[in-house]
Amino acid sequence: MHNKQKDKFELHLDEMIKKIQECQINKAHKSCSVCEHYFGCELRDEYVKAVYNSMSKGDTGGFEF
Repeated sequence: MHNKQKDKFELHLDEMIKKIQECQINKAHKSCSVCEHYFGCELRDEYVKAVYNSMSKGDTGGFEF
């Protein structure tokens, strides 16, 4: 494994992963998809944006899943 220093996007993603996991633990869920707040959840929306930004490094434009 290489020792590449994480950029701000990767660091933010790491932070969001911790927050999502804490929320799932607090609600006793294994996945966000079973949560009653799945649609419209600000924490989940922020997490999805962090994943996108980590992959695109903040560049905007066409990104396809």
